[in-house]
Amino acid sequence: MLHLDYRDARPIYQQIIDGLRQQIRSGILEQDQRLPSVRELAAQLAINPNTIQRAYRELEAGGWIVSVPGKGSFVCKMSSPTPELDAPLESFDRAAAQLLALGITREELAARLLEGGNHHA
Repeated sequence: MLHLDYRDARPIYQQIIDGLRQQIRSGILEQDQRLPSVRELAAQLAINPNTIQRAYRELEAGGWIVSVPGKGSFVCKMSSPTPELDAPLESFDRAAAQLLALGITREELAARLLEGGNHHA
């Protein structure tokens, strides 16, 4: 089950995307597994179905899931599984979310990444 944090700086649809990606990377959701329908997940999370639809569209555009008309949405095969990256990426995602919540802009985070984190006070 996905967990939404309404204090998180990320939009709800992005939290859904991030949560489903993490579940796919970690194997909780397996290749060819059917995802809940837009309506089912919207009801489970008590949010607008359009939010789920947006998340599913972006996941499909990124190659994470595939939608089959009349059948539903399914987890795609991941071409390069990298479980060793899961923990560091999850730590990064948490840190980035905290920084965004504290007022750091996405541009400031991107600049820091591009500079290789060479910021010393």
